[in-house]
Amino acid sequence: MTAHSKVNKSTANSAAGDRPGPTIEFVQVSVELGGNLILEGVDFEVVPGEVVGLVGPNGVGKTTLLRLASSMLAAKSGEVVLGGRPVGSMTRRELAQQVAMVPQDFHVSFPFRVGELVMMGRAPHQPLVGLESDRDVALALAALERLGIAHLADRGVDTLSGGERQLVLFARALVQGPDLLLLDEPTAFLDLKHRVDVLQEIRAFARSGRAALVVSHDLSLAARSCDRIVLLQPGAEAGRVAAVGQPSEILTAENLRRAFGIETLTFSGPDGALVVVPSLSEFDRR
Repeated sequence: MTAHSKVNKSTANSAAGDRPGPTIEFVQVSVELGGNLILEGVDFEVVPGEVVGLVGPNGVGKTTLLRLASSMLAAKSGEVVLGGRPVGSMTRRELAQQVAMVPQDFHVSFPFRVGELVMMGRAPHQPLVGLESDRDVALALAALERLGIAHLADRGVDTLSGGERQLVLFARALVQGPDLLLLDEPTAFLDLKHRVDVLQEIRAFARSGRAALVVSHDLSLAARSCDRIVLLQPGAEAGRVAAVGQPSEILTAENLRRAFGIETLTFSGPDGALVVVPSLSEFDRR
């Protein structure tokens, strides 16, 4: 695949079609890793048409929840259910046709080209891996173009910056045509323009009847881009859900004090969006 291949826009703009996606449910999930309880009694759902933000301190289990949803981990108790089926009962192919995950970072030992890596997103839909159709190529090119990285199609992934690599992984996830996107800090390495591009794509993805679960440490960005927020905080033994609801209900000074142990200021910006910042008194004290 090259950056100069022609794109059929009517085909390329939707990898998953117009079908509504399934609901994913975390049902009283507890997770133990290395003998340590990481999460306990986590219970919430993500429904089609919404973007849900996962926020909370480092080490509280946010990424662990994404790994559970993608069946990379198994729960100690409880279960994760996608469209009425436990994800642990689904084959890897079935799950990959419905769920795509974008990790914080990704390292490859083989020098794949960008176009090749993005095309791998189509593998769950191909009768034979590597047997790509014209539609597969169109979808891959369209995703690269929408994210402004079509010029990287023939570059080696190992030559990219962290931000470029993050955009490539996001493009691969879109090309996969999932019903659910799992995103681990998808804008962490991006410049301002590409942050906007990615957030617009996530919002458009949800508006198409699918859903996204997004880990974020940027609370202002989460407030602006998410329909609901799941706030995790350390419990007596493990991370737990402290609150679930609309951003303005969850990202309060009191909730954030309990979760993060610091004072914050929350206010409406000039455009009415919620802004969350650490209190200046925190800088004076430290």
